[in-house]
Amino acid sequence: MIKTLTVYAASSMQPASMYFEAASSMGRILAENGIRLLYGAGKVGLMGAIADAVLQNNGEVTGVIPQFMVDQGWCHEGLTELVVTTSMHERKAYICDKGDAMLALPGGVGTYEELLECLTWKQLGLHTKPVVILNTNGYYDNLLSCIDKMIEERFMRDIYKTMFRVVNTPQEVIPAILSSPQWDPSIRKQAQL
Repeated sequence: MIKTLTVYAASSMQPASMYFEAASSMGRILAENGIRLLYGAGKVGLMGAIADAVLQNNGEVTGVIPQFMVDQGWCHEGLTELVVTTSMHERKAYICDKGDAMLALPGGVGTYEELLECLTWKQLGLHTKPVVILNTNGYYDNLLSCIDKMIEERFMRDIYKTMFRVVNTPQEVIPAILSSPQWDPSIRKQAQL
């Protein structure tokens, strides 16, 4: 069983309510299963929704945020633990390193960037942790089609599609993590073929 789940998610307040409902549901599931949320420490958007749900259900949340975002007032103030970094790079490395698995909720370019960097690091063998994409309302369908195109055009090997799992509901996330195959970091050698 995992103890800490790294979550990438939107900070925008504009998405439809279904996305907030899924984030809150995911937070409740984490708290009920005794899994600590590790995320970017935001207080609004899906970031705030999942953190609030974990905390409201007596779970634990660690937020990691660079100082400039704290100075902007973007930081959630009620977290179990707060880690302040000097840069975005340090923040991303910390949450990838300290989580037992990674989950991407819907989000904007920042969420996409974090997810893709996490997958790149896995492809390079820098970590072997499970990665799950929560595809609420088909949000990630276009990204998944883009990955299929990369494989079709031979910019990416077919085996790299096994680096992650895709689920449609929060209830599927933990089973997907637990059933993810162990990633073989030696596969990185195939990147040059």
